[in-house]
Amino acid sequence: MTTTVSNVDLFYRRMGVEGAAPVVILHGLFGTSDNWGSIGRELAEPTDPGAPPLDVFLVDLRDHGRSPHTDTISYPTMAADVHALIAKLGLRDVVLVGHSMGGKTAMAFAQHWPELLKRLVVIDIGPAEHQNNQAHIVEALRTADLSPGRTRKEVEAHIGTLVKEPGVVQFLMKNLYWLTAEQLAWRMNVPLLDRELPAILAAIGPEKVRVPTVFVRGGQSDYILREDIPAIREQFTNSTIDTVPYAGHWVHVQAPDEVIAIIRASAMA
Repeated sequence: MTTTVSNVDLFYRRMGVEGAAPVVILHGLFGTSDNWGSIGRELAEPTDPGAPPLDVFLVDLRDHGRSPHTDTISYPTMAADVHALIAKLGLRDVVLVGHSMGGKTAMAFAQHWPELLKRLVVIDIGPAEHQNNQAHIVEALRTADLSPGRTRKEVEAHIGTLVKEPGVVQFLMKNLYWLTAEQLAWRMNVPLLDRELPAILAAIGPEKVRVPTVFVRGGQSDYILREDIPAIREQFTNSTIDTVPYAGHWVHVQAPDEVIAIIRASAMA
């Protein structure tokens, strides 16, 4: 079902202790809140007895996961969706965390509603426009045959012909579910993502952000280059940039302990 309303009612999962410091986490392109489940659990129910539990919200952005499909996607609209959710939940002093597309959404949120935020944690993305290195993924999703009777194995084999990284194939396959006993479907809105990919790669607005911000950069990733850092610091005037040398774009997958420590420190600051 596709909705055309200006804001959508986002799906989210809550874990942890109500009334504790709130942490809202936004996934990246083609992702879902499930991608952050293990980190969310550790923040909500820490294995370290000295670490305080947090009130954690894992969100599906529009046209992803279990949130509604729409006819438009942009950073202003996604940020407005998140604002509607935070307002509905009555949260303040939020630590807003976002990876990649979710990071740009978090940055756009901070431009418009800084008074609701305590800290911003942005995982391996900057505010600038990025090159289209996702076209082959969208093509693989768009051309997958999901007609009745097709199996997950057949769809996976097709995806693998265009997407050569096995880890990315498995990541994409997490979006595939049984709509009926015979019919597979994508949880994400593939036609919209195909059409609106330029909007997802676009820069956020030029407004400066004074919310305390930590950019977590993968040392093996090209999403935040060294030459990008001066512009980031100029726009985000109260920011630091932490680099995890051995991590690529999926910093939270490759270095979860480091990301957990940064989020927890932001919540307790």
